[in-house]
Amino acid sequence: MRAMRQREAKSGVDGTATATPTPWKEQQQQRSAVGLCPDAEAAALAFAPRTKKSPYCSALNVVLAGFMLTVPAMVILLGVRTSAPAVRISPADVVRSGGSLLLTVSSVLSVSGERSYYDKLLGGLLADGFDEGSCRSRYQSAMYRRRPGRQPSAHLASKLRQQEALQRRCGPGTAAYSNALEQLRSGKSAASPECKYLVSISYRGLGNRILAAASAFLYVLLTDRVLLVDPSNEMGELFCEPFPDTTWLLPPGFPLASYTNFSISTAESYGNMLRSKAIRTDVGDVPAARLPVFSYVHLDHDATEQDKFFFCDEDQRVLRNVPWLVMRTDSYIVPGLFLVTGFQEELGRLFPELDAVFHHIGRYLFHPNNHVWGLVTRYYDAYLATAQRRVGIQVRVFGSQPNSPELLEQITKCAQKERLLPELLAAAEHGVPGPRRNTKAVLVTSLKSWYYEKLKGMYWEHAAATGEAVSVHQPSHEEFQRFGAKSHDAKAWAEIYLLSLTDELVTTAWSTFGYVAQGLGGLRPWVLYRPDNDTHVPDPPCGRDVSMDPCFHAPPFYDCRLKRGADTGKIVPQVQHCIDMSWGLKIVHRS
Repeated sequence: MRAMRQREAKSGVDGTATATPTPWKEQQQQRSAVGLCPDAEAAALAFAPRTKKSPYCSALNVVLAGFMLTVPAMVILLGVRTSAPAVRISPADVVRSGGSLLLTVSSVLSVSGERSYYDKLLGGLLADGFDEGSCRSRYQSAMYRRRPGRQPSAHLASKLRQQEALQRRCGPGTAAYSNALEQLRSGKSAASPECKYLVSISYRGLGNRILAAASAFLYVLLTDRVLLVDPSNEMGELFCEPFPDTTWLLPPGFPLASYTNFSISTAESYGNMLRSKAIRTDVGDVPAARLPVFSYVHLDHDATEQDKFFFCDEDQRVLRNVPWLVMRTDSYIVPGLFLVTGFQEELGRLFPELDAVFHHIGRYLFHPNNHVWGLVTRYYDAYLATAQRRVGIQVRVFGSQPNSPELLEQITKCAQKERLLPELLAAAEHGVPGPRRNTKAVLVTSLKSWYYEKLKGMYWEHAAATGEAVSVHQPSHEEFQRFGAKSHDAKAWAEIYLLSLTDELVTTAWSTFGYVAQGLGGLRPWVLYRPDNDTHVPDPPCGRDVSMDPCFHAPPFYDCRLKRGADTGKIVPQVQHCIDMSWGLKIVHRS
């Protein structure tokens, strides 16, 4: 910048000299530090006045221009640090101005040295063409991730484009949707329905709602249905629309007016229809015209054994012909879908890396709206961006004591044992001096501020044994969960997303909040084990999770082929029990 100011001072408006020329030796040092000839530097930065070119620099600029135009996409390393990130420059980023080649600002975007080039479509996971201003997070989120995330399979990308086309063809506002509503009102199924639908009920905490919608979405991918999400509980306010040119939200005027109150006792639940023989699975393939026009799928924590026959092949053969399904769950049912033999081949093609199911679905579906994205980016830039390492600690208190010294000890032991946080020196000892020490930012999320205050005090009052500079941060502390409060859910969604941007993650057992963060970030967390009682610190305090995918808390315990109770964690190799819930099911990737 000093060199540019000197060049600006050398020429007045009329081109006459107005300042003393910089000594030749100093000019050479400045040019060496920049690494470019003056004109090349001006072109690269797209400002500073043009000056008389030396023959050497003119020739060099011609070579650079030709190189940019002949290579479709190239990488230029900017900056003198070996750790500086690459900047991708394509011909579309190069424009002409007065005979000189300039780079557009977007091609050299860099904030805190981390966001120079990024794959905004996530390897084909996302569709191009959305209005970026209406949902900034959709294409900007990759700029904030140090790890690029898993690459989706070509089959998954193709299937998502097909699902988007289906949502446009059959979604709200189309003739097909109007016809399907008329059939639902009449109570009679068509012999060959043009489109089939799944309505996902949104309730409970934010983590539960996200996992429920993700589960419903995978099911519609497998069964060629249109997904419609109940817009209540801020589902229409926290997230951007995931499908181009249509909506995933169920519009007002749905004929099943009381659908949000459906429960285990609803007569139209699949389990109750099996018991009453309104639906039978022992009579072969039943045509749609002889089936009910809708069925309620109850997969909540209190689902009965008959409700969980949903995860059996013969039941899926019946359900695929029911035009309308309404699903309630407060859990992540995806591991149960791997128990359905008819789904296994397609699941393997969609997700060659099986433990990345929610990782892909979550990044595709759930984009923070502009308000929440502002909360995320402002906090990230202020407190996390410059740290060399970022550690997320998600604290969910289940016991009777909200401020538990035992839980604090468990967190500290886990983080220090796994070298996520450094050990502390005695109060009289001092750390390694110097300005170039390593920096580590710790992001704590909890309804309570007590754990954050204690951790912050520890690393303020004591030096780290490693010499690291440790800072501790907590965006909010709402003290207790407020169901249905908009500002509360907006902060919760922002904090989930911030956790997903960390490099290492510690989560609380059983917490859907932590499940969503680890899946979005592609992180295999260290899980704090639940103690036997509130006054006991488990030993070991935590364990590394077997995969990043969430845990299914209320799985079936039934072998559909043998038609008897069974340990479903041992039926298929893709599914095993969770480390934080012994009866839960979790997807694992086995090579």
